[in-house]
Amino acid sequence: MMDRPRVTLKLATSLDGRIATASGESRWITGEAARAEVHRLRATHDGVLVGAETAALDDPELTARCDPPAPRQPLRVVLDSRLRLSPTSKLMRTLAIAPLLVIAARDADRGTAKALTDGGAHVAFVPQGLDGLDLPDALGVMKSEHGVETLLIEGGGRVAGSFLAAGFVDRIEWFRAPLLLGADAKPAVGPLGLEKLAGAARYVRVGVREAGPDLWESYERKG
Repeated sequence: MMDRPRVTLKLATSLDGRIATASGESRWITGEAARAEVHRLRATHDGVLVGAETAALDDPELTARCDPPAPRQPLRVVLDSRLRLSPTSKLMRTLAIAPLLVIAARDADRGTAKALTDGGAHVAFVPQGLDGLDLPDALGVMKSEHGVETLLIEGGGRVAGSFLAAGFVDRIEWFRAPLLLGADAKPAVGPLGLEKLAGAARYVRVGVREAGPDLWESYERKG
């Protein structure tokens, strides 16, 4: 049994692996059918995670809005080292629908943390790693304190890169839209620090199907 949640990385990109234009426009790269599948994916996971930048720029709800309705809602998780999440964000305004966990660095402002907890969110503090929050500790909090056995990561590129570099991504669900955004657009995966191909994580494609005009591929980590 893993001492962390099983992690699935969801990507919704252009054909060239971009999640937003150079100006930051990202709604919507993939189509309605793909977005409906993402809601169903949320409903099958215990937790859904984004980084602080995605939470601020996209202001998502991260709820599972399915037809028929999902039997339960996942725990929404934000990795927010400096506690920048607005108390008026959609994540905070939808606490009656689904719970929210904000994970911050130990030296983050406790006054901001109190405002979030007073509003109904959970806040946890973990050590700071070399490049962001300590992911093993963050995953440990999710599993041991909130019962998250399966986690869906939804963005952004830096978060995706951090989990991939740490070897914590067990499965990838990749939705690709038939458009190209170019090298100046924002990549789906941040830097991995690879110098040789031998160090790259390897995945096996276990599924491919159409989702409206988009392609949906599933991959499992090899080995």
